[in-house]
Amino acid sequence: MKAYVFPGQGAQFIGMGKDLYENSELAKSLFEKANEILGFRITDIMFEGTSEELKETKVTQPAVFLHSVILAKTLENFKPEMVAGHSLGEFSALVANGVLSFEDGLQLVSKRALAMQKACEIKPSTMAAVIGLADNIVEEVCASIDGIVVAANYNCPGQLVISGETSAVEKACEAMKAAGAKRALLLPVGGGFHSPMMEPAREELAAAIEATTFSSPICPVYQNVTATAVSDANEIKKNLIIQLTAPVRWTQSVQQMIADGATLFTEVGPGKVLAGLIGKIDREAVTANA
Repeated sequence: MKAYVFPGQGAQFIGMGKDLYENSELAKSLFEKANEILGFRITDIMFEGTSEELKETKVTQPAVFLHSVILAKTLENFKPEMVAGHSLGEFSALVANGVLSFEDGLQLVSKRALAMQKACEIKPSTMAAVIGLADNIVEEVCASIDGIVVAANYNCPGQLVISGETSAVEKACEAMKAAGAKRALLLPVGGGFHSPMMEPAREELAAAIEATTFSSPICPVYQNVTATAVSDANEIKKNLIIQLTAPVRWTQSVQQMIADGATLFTEVGPGKVLAGLIGKIDREAVTANA
């Protein structure tokens, strides 16, 4: 079975999507429509901007979404049998499998980015990568720390990202090293995503998601929150609202997709991060990049 996976924030690079814009009339029209919807020329930043401009959350999230979705729409024989996306990538996956329209998906992603940016300004929060510890040890260490710090991204065995209040994350990093982690280092991110620190953003985004039409998918989406195949539009909507404050269960999602018959994982979007993680989750897994 063909599985298509969509990357999240962090996969962006200057020049992303430029070849699509120049070589496909469909891609060009979708990029121009995106410029109109967003109210600024995101294509100028994506194709020729600076890394600093592209790193702004309000730019990064729509940029990665646009690259993934427009690439999917221009692929020949794009017939997904299952899809999944990492964090932001879940929105790309939902456009690719027909749950959200291009326009609605982009508007939600833009609102999500702005809501997350605002939540980051309320209280200092951050994320850190923990390398070389079992999931349960990471969870136990987080639970032992005063303050808010949780496991946020289960990327692959031995590679977790923790998230929460800056002081609690810093304390957790020291405790992770003491517990035997090879590395525990703070990440250059805007805030503590996929943790309770994003509650103000979740409330804001929930209203926008509730007001958006969700259609029945053409194939199941393996959602971050459940790591299982979901085909009911209302359930997809509910899980998408929870996603901002809940962990990304990427390891578990990929394992479940393989158990359900995935034979080829194609990464659609900038970079090759997910293909690399999938290879670490299951050495037998066959991956490709669109």
